[in-house]
Amino acid sequence: MGSTNANTLLTPTIIAREALRLLKNNLVMGNIVYRDYEAEFPGNPKKGGTVTIRKPVKFSVTKARTRTTSAITEQSITMTVATQAHISWQFVMVDLTLSIEEYSERYIRPAAAALANTVDSDLCALYDDLYNSVYDSTGLVTPATFMVMGKAMQRLDEEAAPPEDRVVVFNPAAHWAMANALTNLYMPSPGEKALRKGYLGTLANADVYMDQNIKVHTTGAFHTSDINNTSAVIGTSTGDGSIVTTGSAFTIVDMKVITTNVIHAGDVLSINGVYAVNPMSGESTGTLRQFVVNATVSNASATTTIETVVSVTPEMIHTGPYKTIDTLAQKGAKVNFLGRPLTQYPQNLAFHKNAFALAMVPLEKPEGVWGSTITEDGFSIRIVKDYSIENDEEVCRLDILYGVKTIYPELGVRIWGFGNTTG
Repeated sequence: MGSTNANTLLTPTIIAREALRLLKNNLVMGNIVYRDYEAEFPGNPKKGGTVTIRKPVKFSVTKARTRTTSAITEQSITMTVATQAHISWQFVMVDLTLSIEEYSERYIRPAAAALANTVDSDLCALYDDLYNSVYDSTGLVTPATFMVMGKAMQRLDEEAAPPEDRVVVFNPAAHWAMANALTNLYMPSPGEKALRKGYLGTLANADVYMDQNIKVHTTGAFHTSDINNTSAVIGTSTGDGSIVTTGSAFTIVDMKVITTNVIHAGDVLSINGVYAVNPMSGESTGTLRQFVVNATVSNASATTTIETVVSVTPEMIHTGPYKTIDTLAQKGAKVNFLGRPLTQYPQNLAFHKNAFALAMVPLEKPEGVWGSTITEDGFSIRIVKDYSIENDEEVCRLDILYGVKTIYPELGVRIWGFGNTTG
């Protein structure tokens, strides 16, 4: 964008366009997730809103000449756009006579980078909606082999994820470890992609990015220290067999704990004998079905063993078109928690872009106020300015209104990194 004349004040539209350009350029996760839900949000744009997203209907095939009517079960999720984030600063009036390049370097660039970082951070925080997890073949260490990429792609294949539009997002440690291990292969692709922030190249049929906002998950207080420990079993201590076999919860017993916070939301577990299924054929993939814990489970005291109900995703469905497991869990089956107790593990991500969604809707400019709202390619930003007569200063703010959501958790995989013990 060209320089402005020293006697010409910068207009709100010029500033807003520059802010939007920088916001888009500074996003990593925000540029690689699903972005087409903005048009679904009706009503007052100043308030965002909520929209119901219908998922595709699944059917079971009948192998017979006689027609069988399939019972239709429609699934849907709710996405809300209600997060308003802003950056505000003060400046003296003479600053509006700067060129847009000078003004951008002083104010807009750091403000847009901070807003983009906030959006990326919220998207990375959706990791705990994902249940599929893999780690490097040498253990829960910083990913540094091609095999861990292959494991993630295999898991996406088993979940029938489309082969195109797959991405991997590493934290800085994993990125540099992988780059060092695969020096001869780790070549960025030419063209427009190479200009995206954080873009590193293409490996294992996935575009690879680096994002410092990748989150760290702290595991619960499992008693054992194995990577996949088996400190609990399914069932009830009374022996009545009253366990939930189809649904989102089950009871575990004989779980040894070391603190009052027993199981953390986001912990991943599997159950011996319960396997994942191909979502199209319903047949076992040969991989134990992993589940993610929906809510933290606490205990009154750090007792030796506990009995508790655990709520998990996905639901345990063993029949019909929406089945997630090949068979019901049996009483006495071992429950395997991934990771060592009370350990922090980076949650690098591999996913198809439809796994997560970002929606950003325009904020209206207040009447009679210097300002502008600019929308482009599904991104939107608003700038407004007011004057402080006491200090002879202008007060300026940039705002965005957005929402993030996990749409298809089965299309995402957590790549666990090196763990640091916290207690």
